[in-house]
Amino acid sequence: MISKKLIDLGVLALRQRNSRGTFKPHVSIRFRGNEGDLRTFSIDTTRTPVKHPQPDAYLITHAHSDHHGKSAMLSPRAVCTEKTATALEIRHDKKYVGSMCRLGDEIEVEGVKVRTYPTEHTVGATAFYWENDVGTRILVTGDVKDASKLPPCDVLITEANYGDPEDPSCHFADDLDSMKCALFEGGPVAFGAYEFGKTQRAVELIRGFGYDGAIRMEARTRALTRSMLEDAGELAGLDSGGEDGVFVVTPRDLNKLPWNVKKYVLSCRADYPYPIIKISDHLDACGLEDMVRKLNPEVTLVY
Repeated sequence: MISKKLIDLGVLALRQRNSRGTFKPHVSIRFRGNEGDLRTFSIDTTRTPVKHPQPDAYLITHAHSDHHGKSAMLSPRAVCTEKTATALEIRHDKKYVGSMCRLGDEIEVEGVKVRTYPTEHTVGATAFYWENDVGTRILVTGDVKDASKLPPCDVLITEANYGDPEDPSCHFADDLDSMKCALFEGGPVAFGAYEFGKTQRAVELIRGFGYDGAIRMEARTRALTRSMLEDAGELAGLDSGGEDGVFVVTPRDLNKLPWNVKKYVLSCRADYPYPIIKISDHLDACGLEDMVRKLNPEVTLVY
């Protein structure tokens, strides 16, 4: 039924095979542009080998590794925001060779007018919106933290990382009070956060709580944070300032810090050997349901 509805809307969702004969990650969308030309936009997926037919665009919603920008960034058909391109270059030490836009821009991709909208999942994270030849409004979100600026659509292609309403772990709210208390309870403190996305959010929160001292982190994480945030304040290396202060490191590196540093992980997962402070870069199940109701699509696909 969903496939027939998509076809009625002039949209075909597909997964392409890779060189090993298995399916490539995520999804591609095939449709006709306003001039009737058949177009394929591949979303957050790896590159197709050059000997095979190429999509018209590789849309990269953000720079997390599970959205495969490390591969797609090497194609001139890649499309992402300037911040995402910068993050990909720093994270993977490679040159981004595709097209870039500013978040909120309307761009033209192979004759198709595509508008970008913020999702607040990471700095630079974008949703892509366009219409096909029969006026079907297509919205691809990637991962979403804040859906308030997304437009209504007919076909919604989105995430469902915490999409099971029957799973208690899929219901949460950011525990800002606990993070603020941990920050100011006295003595050195470390927050475990992934180097891209969660770290920058942690820095924004720490500054918003009123802490203006140095925040210590690993070198590449500092480079990412300085490039992503306009006012990150003083960032220092892990080996500066002795054992005092505030640290933001990846969860796996918390055990490398001195014993007297209080350690927390900023996450909604419960499989870490440290106290958890619930800070997420995703909508929870209720947030996802609210997003779908607000956008009011005829068809919703998750990937």
